[in-house]
Amino acid sequence: MGTDTTSVLVVAPHPDDEVLGCGGVMARHAAAGDLVYVAVVGRGIPEKFSDESVARSRAELAEAHRVLGVSDCRFLDFPVPRLDTVPGHELADALTRLIAEWQPHTLYLPHHGDIHTDHYHVHTAGLVSARPLAGCPVRRVLAYETLSETEWARPTADTVFRPTVFVDIEPYLECKVGAMSCYESKLLPPPHPRSTETIRALARLRGSTAHLAAAEAFMLVREILETTASRADTVG
Repeated sequence: MGTDTTSVLVVAPHPDDEVLGCGGVMARHAAAGDLVYVAVVGRGIPEKFSDESVARSRAELAEAHRVLGVSDCRFLDFPVPRLDTVPGHELADALTRLIAEWQPHTLYLPHHGDIHTDHYHVHTAGLVSARPLAGCPVRRVLAYETLSETEWARPTADTVFRPTVFVDIEPYLECKVGAMSCYESKLLPPPHPRSTETIRALARLRGSTAHLAAAEAFMLVREILETTASRADTVG
């Protein structure tokens, strides 16, 4: 993450995905002085989610983000669970506008193979918005895993989550758990994966893979390394 202050963007299909997938890394970025931005793509459709439940979820999110040190969060209010009905360019355009405003160096997206198809559509839109074209500030794209979505997907070669990047979150694990605990309406008792016990267990498992006490794991989609001169030529 380096010593220079930078900004990162975590894109969440729904409230709580950002904490489940990146809560430890978000806290780590914030502790390093980085600006941590979150985009929540979806809002529950009225047929399935009351205004009261949406308001409660957003209040829980605000408290969770305070715990993690999030700089700003935007709600894009696309209909969930019906993102498959939204033209892909509309999702991508909304994320492109946020990238232009916030100038994130790193983009965190949900894994494309998750069982919830909203995650697939958000992942794809995120890739479109972060295409390595002149003026795009994103130099690193990582896909995160979401408990109760990633591990329940079909275990085929094109959908399975194969982590390639492991980030030490031992000092921030309890901060992540505390943030997720703010989502009282979404937490469930073990052995459900969306429980604080499972969050800790997954962090220990991912950590052990890299000889760390606790980690969050990601799939590297793209990383662009360049000289200072070439960076100036690209975005100048």
